[in-house]
Amino acid sequence: MADDLERLLDEVERRLCRLPGRGASGGDGEEQGAAAAEGRSTKLIMDAGSSEEDIDDIIDEICNDSSFSKTPPKLKSNCASLTPEHNSAVVQAHRKRCCPVYLGGSSSPSGIGTNISKRTCDQLRCTACDFRVSLFNDYIWDQSCDYLFFRNNMPELCKLRAKMVKKKGARAYACQCSWRSIEELTDLQTDQQLRWVCGKHAE
Repeated sequence: MADDLERLLDEVERRLCRLPGRGASGGDGEEQGAAAAEGRSTKLIMDAGSSEEDIDDIIDEICNDSSFSKTPPKLKSNCASLTPEHNSAVVQAHRKRCCPVYLGGSSSPSGIGTNISKRTCDQLRCTACDFRVSLFNDYIWDQSCDYLFFRNNMPELCKLRAKMVKKKGARAYACQCSWRSIEELTDLQTDQQLRWVCGKHAE
């Protein structure tokens, strides 16, 4: 490829040097003979015409081709520069999750829970039924609650009220497959049966 390009450039240079001194009729025959010796690439240049405009067009095409070949590495570098930004966005998203996840009564503040700031998570999601966990302040669940009750009635509050008992300071949690009545601040990890996770906080 590089040898062909050099031959093309050499032939263009020879033609440009001969243009001022060659005749209108004799030059074409000599140049066609030289083109046959140079090969197929040179024939294309010779057959293109004998005017300076044709030669300029060929040079422009060569320049355009060489600049185009440099484009892919440039695009690749742009894609590579996006990777750190994407990674940082993922890291920021992880920082918005509670760690650890806390449950608590209505008197416990809600927000992003950490070991230092023990806040109850209000963005819980169940990985078993894929429902968002609903919570109700100052209520507990009646002891007669069962799986079918939540399976059939979540998340319709008007139907859930049938088995909600008023209790100040408590908080009733429920998804479609699990439910809990919580009064004290509790680390979610202590209840292995729950499949609840923090579903990310907006802030």
